[in-house]
Amino acid sequence: MKKIFVYSLAAMMLIGCSKQTEQTVAQEEERVEQVRTTVLQPREIERVINVSTNLQGYLTQNVAPSLTGKIERIFCEVGDKVNAGHDLVRMDQTQYKTTKISLANLEIEKNRIEQLLKTGSATQQQYDQITTQYNSTKEQLDFLQTNTYVKAPFSGVISAKNYEDGELYSGQPILVLTQIDKLKALVAIPEMYFPKFKEGMKLTLSSEIYPEQTFPATVEIIYPTIDASSHTFQVKICIPNQKNLLRPGMYVTTTIGLGKAKAIVAPYQSVEKLVGANDRYVFINDNGRAKRVAVTLGQRFDQDIEIISPEITAGVEMVTTGQHKLVDGVKINVVE
Repeated sequence: MKKIFVYSLAAMMLIGCSKQTEQTVAQEEERVEQVRTTVLQPREIERVINVSTNLQGYLTQNVAPSLTGKIERIFCEVGDKVNAGHDLVRMDQTQYKTTKISLANLEIEKNRIEQLLKTGSATQQQYDQITTQYNSTKEQLDFLQTNTYVKAPFSGVISAKNYEDGELYSGQPILVLTQIDKLKALVAIPEMYFPKFKEGMKLTLSSEIYPEQTFPATVEIIYPTIDASSHTFQVKICIPNQKNLLRPGMYVTTTIGLGKAKAIVAPYQSVEKLVGANDRYVFINDNGRAKRVAVTLGQRFDQDIEIISPEITAGVEMVTTGQHKLVDGVKINVVE
C-alpha cells in the first residue's frame, strides 16, 4: 500500500512538471520584445575601397649563372646602383678561353674546306660536317660568354650578395638585382568590385613614412580569376619611383574611387556579430516577428555601414534598438 502511494505521488509530480514546462514554453513563445526600427532606403554614395599592401621591386632577378665553378670577380656591393649591361660577375674563364680557341681553329678549317670545295678537292659532306661543328661550338661559346661575364639585364640596385671573390659558386644566387625606379604592388580586392576595375585606372598611394605626400600609381593588370577561399581577385599596381623615396618592402595604403553608387546603409551598432565567428547579421520586422538576416558588410561611413543581402532591399524595416535581446522568430513591438 505504501508503495502504491509513493508511485502515485511521483506520477502526480511528473504531470505537474510537464504542465509547468508547457506553460514556460507558451510564455516564451508569447514573449514580446520592445524595439525601435528604421525603414531602409537606398542612398547615393561615393564608392571607395581602402586597401593596403607591401611594395615590391618591379623587376627582381637572382644573378645565378648556369655554370658552377670559381667566382673570379664580383664587381659590385650591396646598395650599388647599376645600369643595364653593367658588369656584375666574372666567373672562371678557362672553359670560355679554351672554347674560343677551338672556334678560331674551326673557322680556319671551315674556310680551308670551303676553298677546296670550290676546286673539287673536298666533298660537300666534309664541308657540312665542319660547318655543323663550327655552329655548335659558336653556340657553346655564346653560352659560356653570357655565363662567364654576367651583366645586368636591367637597371637597378644590388639588394643581396651571397659570395666573395674566389669562392666556389654552387647554385645559390651570387647577387640579387632589384629595380627600384619603378615599383609594383599586388592588392586583393573583394570580388563584388570586379566589374568596376579597369586596366589603366589611376590611384594614389600613401605611406606613414611620408605623411604629407601621396604617390601616383596605375592599375596595370587585373588578374582574371577569383580566389574561391577569400573571394578576392588580385590587381597589379605600377608605381613610378624616379626619386627613390619608396622602397621595396614598405607598407602603403590606397583609397580607390569607383564612382557613385546606390547602397543600403544602416547604423553600424545595429549590426550583430556571431560569437566565435566573423558572420554578421541584422534583425528585420517580418509581420510583427524578428527575422534574422545574414549580411555582408560593405563601405563604412562614420557611424553607418553598408549592408548587403538579397533580403535587404528598399522599404525593409530593420531593428536598430533592442536587437541584442532578440532571437529569430520572437514577437516584437515597435515603439517610437
